[in-house]
Amino acid sequence: MNKQLYINEIQVLFDDVQRARIFEDQKMMTDAVPMFPVSEINAEYEKKKGNEGFDLKDFVMTNFDFLGARVSIRRDEQLPIEQHIEKLWDELTRTAYEEKGTLLKLPKPYIVPGGRFNEFFYWDSYFIMLGLQVSGRTEMMENIIENCSYLIQNVGFVPNASRTHFLSRSQPPYFSLMLDLLFETTGDESIYIKYHDTLEKEYAFWMNGEEWLENDSSVKRVAKTKDGDVLNRYYDAENAPRPESYLIDIEDSENTGEEFYRNIRSACESGWDFSSRWFADGEYIQTIETLNIAEVDLNSLLWHLEKTLAKSSALQNLTEKENYFTERAARRRQMINTYFWDENTECFKDYHLKKHKNTPSEHIAALYPLFLELADAQQAEAVAKIIAEKFLYQGGLVTTTKNSGQQWDLPNAWAPYQWLGFKAMKNYGYDELAEKIKNNWCGNVERVYSNTGKLMEKYNALDTETIAGGGEYPNQDGFGWTNGVYLKLKQN
Repeated sequence: MNKQLYINEIQVLFDDVQRARIFEDQKMMTDAVPMFPVSEINAEYEKKKGNEGFDLKDFVMTNFDFLGARVSIRRDEQLPIEQHIEKLWDELTRTAYEEKGTLLKLPKPYIVPGGRFNEFFYWDSYFIMLGLQVSGRTEMMENIIENCSYLIQNVGFVPNASRTHFLSRSQPPYFSLMLDLLFETTGDESIYIKYHDTLEKEYAFWMNGEEWLENDSSVKRVAKTKDGDVLNRYYDAENAPRPESYLIDIEDSENTGEEFYRNIRSACESGWDFSSRWFADGEYIQTIETLNIAEVDLNSLLWHLEKTLAKSSALQNLTEKENYFTERAARRRQMINTYFWDENTECFKDYHLKKHKNTPSEHIAALYPLFLELADAQQAEAVAKIIAEKFLYQGGLVTTTKNSGQQWDLPNAWAPYQWLGFKAMKNYGYDELAEKIKNNWCGNVERVYSNTGKLMEKYNALDTETIAGGGEYPNQDGFGWTNGVYLKLKQN
């Protein structure tokens, strides 16, 4: 599982291919499967590359298999949207019982997002599960959980996605919420006991290095404030260009600090790649400073993981562990209030670990304390007001109030936050606002589907007549989490 990344074994060829821009999408080369032993391909390349008339693209196409690099969905007729999604579940189902190229093996079938994303993604899978629940596909929900558990047990965490070049980072930790969703579906509480050890291992990954921390310092995914409180941050173990966006990172890195690549990769662990949320100046990716930020979403999710560990310990009469995790959860709940609630703007915000204050970015991750019922009534009322005034548009909830050209900024609406927004408002009795979030976004999805026959990765919340854009690649269709959230919202 932790084998050397094969991309490193073809580094010269890989570097040449990406710099030559022979593919429009740099992810193509990372997903390619060598058809011959890598040593033979390298030797052949060294021998031929200096020859007159050498064609790099032809060489690559001869030596690598690109089948399955993209999920293609075609329809002769446009079905009603729910029927289309039911067919999509089957079309987006994959198996990987053995490793191929960069693709990691997994024990169970799984659902891929779609488009250029033809592998298992961590946090996407939770939102996919919402739709699988509605579709009555409980076995696939169980498969997803089993795959996550397998990765945690064998790698130590769930990678960003199931490829070798993601073995340096995870994504928002949704495993404990996946268990809740399966329990809600089956009523079988024994799943918490079955996966107790997996929950502990994931928690250990996120808290790794805590014991080495001094006040006002950070290591890996943990940070200790100047007052000695432990918070978490997103982090990536590597400080090099991302293979899947190789040339983009190299070009963006000019005139940046020494940890630019790690800041880029750490933002990818959040799932928000990219957003003005991470930029020191709020404008340019060159000022990215993810490592200086403790995030409200991550710390809220880890509170849920601590609560779940207390529950799974209690079910097994592990009193000492139950007390430990109950105390950790209670302490984190206080810290979420102390560090992430901004009294001045009356909203939840990220915390800047170096400046010892909240970051200025207004973003939709403020929903997490309401989604997980961590906020008090006054906080919920203030956040609901801000959501209604600043984030809700005719096409759904936007992610930030800033239009930077990045895909995780205004004007884009992403499926996960429509569900989080709907559920957050329902939790505190703002039913009318919840309905508006649901109807605005679902209406947008239906309109685009009617016009294009596609379910998209993201949507334009302001101009519902256009396809959403921004970011490093075109808007993708398929699309796992959109399908899941749409079905779940329509059911509620």
